[in-house]
Amino acid sequence: MAAAAVKKLQVLVACALLLLLAVGCRGSPLQIGFYHDRCPQAEAVVKGVMMEAISQNPGNGAAMIRMLFHDCFVEGCDASVLLDPTPFSPTPEKLSPPNNPSLRGFELIDAIKEALEVACPGTVSCADIIAFAARDASCILNAGKVHFEVPSGRRDGTFSNASEPLKFLAPPTSNLSDLVDSFVVKGLDAEDLVILSGAHTIGRSHCSSFVPDRLNAPSDINGGLAAFLRDQCPADAAPGGNDPTVMQDVVTPNDLDRQYYKNVLSHTVLFTSDAALLTSEETARMVVDNANIPGWWEDRFEKAMVKMAGIEVKTGDQGQIRKNCRAIN
Repeated sequence: MAAAAVKKLQVLVACALLLLLAVGCRGSPLQIGFYHDRCPQAEAVVKGVMMEAISQNPGNGAAMIRMLFHDCFVEGCDASVLLDPTPFSPTPEKLSPPNNPSLRGFELIDAIKEALEVACPGTVSCADIIAFAARDASCILNAGKVHFEVPSGRRDGTFSNASEPLKFLAPPTSNLSDLVDSFVVKGLDAEDLVILSGAHTIGRSHCSSFVPDRLNAPSDINGGLAAFLRDQCPADAAPGGNDPTVMQDVVTPNDLDRQYYKNVLSHTVLFTSDAALLTSEETARMVVDNANIPGWWEDRFEKAMVKMAGIEVKTGDQGQIRKNCRAIN
């Protein structure tokens, strides 16, 4: 009996180990320094390209931070947003209204991928490139005060459909309840919403994203800003038509800083979704804290970016490592 019991225990232990190995292969957790042995120069290559790109145009940094958000909220952080149309998949995410024509930075990702394929062929995923690029953009645009490690080991997805962003990316006309719901479904909370909205302190917006509900309808937007925007934007601004862009933060347009929260408090923000942060006591208090306490927002932004970059990731034997970020292998 004792020998039989020992043998049964050995079988159970062996099965448990096999199960753990199988789970590990399918979905190993992300790791800081994932490429330390596989491609030691990977993160340095990304940072070098980003520093050069942002020195030429700070908007390149804003584009990478926005791209991380638009990628991770749809199919998880798997670079599905980068896929080009093909005869078999004619309408990928990048052609969806939340992304087209406003999402940019695809050529910058191409440049980073090309450099990494020279250094370490077939090793670094496009999904990790987006995460590294957004992290480095945050650091560069904040003069080093936002500085964080981002775990890596993501793999690239093979599915992309234009219908998906419409399900998960709340439009700039959203109220607070819809915004919070869109974050909760992805494992984020109201504070993450408030903190990540701070990225609206950089970058530009198409007029069509705010003219209809902020300028052509009653709103709380500051009168002086409204007059300025009416000079910049046609009243009939529409995607694909006469639709110029304006800076989201006219005070410090190229700095990733807490000015955004001061703008929210002074009603000098572009979107209904920005103004919505003042419509609950909880989120309004967060806005005040981020606006007034030095270092408060930066510390929380670092954590929220890492949290967002971990949404529904593919790891282990899931997905693939694309050779070309615009196409599945």
